[in-house]
Amino acid sequence: MSEDDLLALIFPSLPTNDSVLVGPGDDTAQLATGSGAVLATTDAMVLGRDWRDEWSTGEDVGRKCVAQNVADIAAMGGVTTGLLITLVAAPETNVAWVQSFTKGLVAAAGEIGVAVLGGDLSSAPAGVRMISVTALGETEVPVVHRSGATPGDVIAFAGSLGRSAAGLELLQRGTPDLAPELVAYHCRPRAAYEQGPVAARCGATAMLDLSDGLVRDLGRIAKASGVRAQLDGAALAPFVEALATAVGEEARACVLTGGEEHSLLATFPDRGAVPEGWHVLGTVGEGAGVVLDGELQHGGGWDHFAG
Repeated sequence: MSEDDLLALIFPSLPTNDSVLVGPGDDTAQLATGSGAVLATTDAMVLGRDWRDEWSTGEDVGRKCVAQNVADIAAMGGVTTGLLITLVAAPETNVAWVQSFTKGLVAAAGEIGVAVLGGDLSSAPAGVRMISVTALGETEVPVVHRSGATPGDVIAFAGSLGRSAAGLELLQRGTPDLAPELVAYHCRPRAAYEQGPVAARCGATAMLDLSDGLVRDLGRIAKASGVRAQLDGAALAPFVEALATAVGEEARACVLTGGEEHSLLATFPDRGAVPEGWHVLGTVGEGAGVVLDGELQHGGGWDHFAG
């Protein structure tokens, strides 16, 4: 198929909404904003680095690329209003894979009322396939940064812990049938997007999404805020126990350092400010780093350029 043929196949299915003034097909999209301020984030997925075709369908990839970008907007207290999608693919890429990817993209965006505004399509050398998403959003309340946590705050999250990492562990072991629901979550994570604005309205002092694991991402809040994050082992225990049957001794590592969860992690002034549906994991104190029951923690996440 030619580029125009492929775009003609994709465009009719892309979701829109009332804020889209100009959608796909022109040089740029035009989006109306009510707040006057725009949130913007971008993320990429590369075949062989961020997914493997033997583990993930095109539909899985479409859903995951939406999740990881919408979660970033939610982590600022915002609501996603539009997505720009770039597909870079080798010419021998099967059209059925592109259709499957579009199906997942459309389904995930449609479930939360987000418009797909357009993007770009490019060829690549043999074997190369890459997705890049730019998400746009806005918020009716002041944005929540990573840098606002203060001693005395409580640490809480909304969503799940360790499920994506446990699913990946099962895939790597070749035993996905032991817990197919965990594998499904790894392939198709869905953040508690709606909880981002809720947390902002409830006075969250700092927030981000869990893309690189609890320890690493909580460490980012601690570093940006100049504080120490103090995790409570008893609060984490139920989440470890929930994964132990499937992955055994790796359950603890999945909860503490497993990535691609895309749950929301935040700090609040006190327990009374923590919204319903959030789980308290610890407190913020003086110092630096992340500790679990007083023991300093390290690790987590994926570094694209580590040796």
